[in-house]
Order: sequence, then C-alpha cells, then structure tokens
Amino acid sequence: MTERILVTGSSGQIGSELVPKLIERYGADNVICVDLKEPADKLCAFEKLDVTDREGFEKIVKENAVSQIYHLASILSATGEKMPEKTWEVNMGSLRHVLDFARDYNIRVFWPSSIAAFGPTTPRDNTPQQTVLEPSTMYGVTKTAGELLCNYYHLKYGVDVRSLRYPGLISWKQEPGGGTTDYAVDIFYKGLATGKYECFVSEDTVLPMMYMDDAINGTLKLMDADSGKLTVWTSYNMAAISFSAKELEEEVKKHIPNLEVSYSPDGRQKIANSWPRSIDDSVARADWGWAHEYDLSKMVKTMIENLKKKLL
Repeated sequence: MTERILVTGSSGQIGSELVPKLIERYGADNVICVDLKEPADKLCAFEKLDVTDREGFEKIVKENAVSQIYHLASILSATGEKMPEKTWEVNMGSLRHVLDFARDYNIRVFWPSSIAAFGPTTPRDNTPQQTVLEPSTMYGVTKTAGELLCNYYHLKYGVDVRSLRYPGLISWKQEPGGGTTDYAVDIFYKGLATGKYECFVSEDTVLPMMYMDDAINGTLKLMDADSGKLTVWTSYNMAAISFSAKELEEEVKKHIPNLEVSYSPDGRQKIANSWPRSIDDSVARADWGWAHEYDLSKMVKTMIENLKKKLL
C-alpha cells in the first residue's frame, strides 16, 4: 500500500527540511503539508490549517487517506512563556487530535519532544533515558505531558507513535523561530550580516545541540525501525554535540575572524539553566542504530558555506 504522509507545521524549522526528504521517498503526490504559514516553495499539496481545529484537521486526514502523520506544529519555549495558555491549547490540544486520528484510522505518528521536558531537578550531565521530568516552562510541561499521553495511547490502544527528545537544532534554511537554543543559529545570521552578535545567554552556557541533517536522518531512521525492537514509547533521548556559547563563538571566528560577540543574558538564560548540558542516548543507539555525523567543526563549516550563498 502506498504511504500517504501528512506533515503539520510543515513551514517551520524542522518541517521545511523534513518535507523534501519525505518527497524523495514517497513522491510529491503522497505528501500533504499543513501550516498556518504558506511555504516559500510549494513542493507538494499544501492546506492552511489551525491544528486546534479538530473538524478541519480530521477532514484533511480522511480525504487524503493519511497513513503517517509527522506532527511538528508547536509553540516553542521562549514564545511559550509569553503566552502559556495558548501554548497548552496548541501543543496539547493538537496532539490529542492526532492521537485520536491515529487510533481511529490506524495511522503511524511521529511527534517531537525536546530537552525542554527535563527541568532543574534533572541530572544535567549525561542525562539518562529514564530520569526526573519536572520542567519549568509551559513548553516543557507540554512536552512531558505529551510524552505521557503518547505512551498512554500506545499502551491503551496500540497506537504506533514514535518520538525523539530533540536537542537544540541548528539549520541554515530557516531563521530562528522563538526557541531558547536559537542563539546557536542567530550568531551565524548576525555575524555574516553585521560582523557583530549580542548573545542572549552567558558565554559558559552549555547545551546539547545537533545539526539539522542529523535530526532529519534520525527521525526517518526511527520511523523505519521495527516496532518490535523499540523499548521506549514516551520519547527517546537523542544527542550529538554539546558546547558552550563561547566555544561556538571561537569556532565561528575561524570563518569570520573579525566577528565581535558580546554576552547579555536575558530571560532565556533561566530556561537554558534548567536544561541538561549533555545527554545519554545509548538506548536509541542500541534499539534502532542512532548515530550522528556532524561534530562542532563540521557543523560550523557547513553553516557558514551555505549561509554565505544564501545571504551574501
């Protein structure tokens, strides 16, 4: 049977890079994109949708005989603190819709969790797969609650819903979109455009990060995995590289020698301080063969090369 793929949040940071890969696999005729924002390039069928609109959402699912949903639509961490009620409504309400559709129409689901599911009481170094989840942001609350809801639907109804706790994701294709780890993207844009960057976290802030190509490849690898080999139905820890803001600055300066970076921590520093510095993802590596390709040096070189073509 031909797979029919629906991607929510398709115009966002992850969606804009996942969709072309899905089209390569399944063909443009079998990928349907939905978002509130129209994509810059319409690579496949697109419909404007508010994912909290259950009736409209279900209509698209049924009319397109969807067999897989990549549910990426979400309000992110820093934005979420400005409107916590809306963040709960969007992040949790839409996930509930997706899980109901998965149960009722036998659909496989991918839903992204995040290191935001952790909190200040979580061990911050080599954070284990099973650990304390006491997030201190509304975004994190929705990720922790979402993980538990996914696990419940798997246990109760047999729903095949797979998830990854993404670290900070770094990509050149989309500009920063309201996340706490966005400084690791913004430094490239501002550095190339102006030669200066004011970082909103302190220079010694260390967070887990990942180049987007690794995140997309890991997502597809998890979705391809034999369900019988999976042992986690909340969300898998996933890791690649951890570095401080200062270490990133020094690596970027190898390519932009005159770059001036200052540090002016704002409210996002508190969020960053509540998240892990490094992640133990050994369960993902054992269960379905997760492995990353990009280290800090390769990631920075790739970002600079592509952004120079895009911006200059």
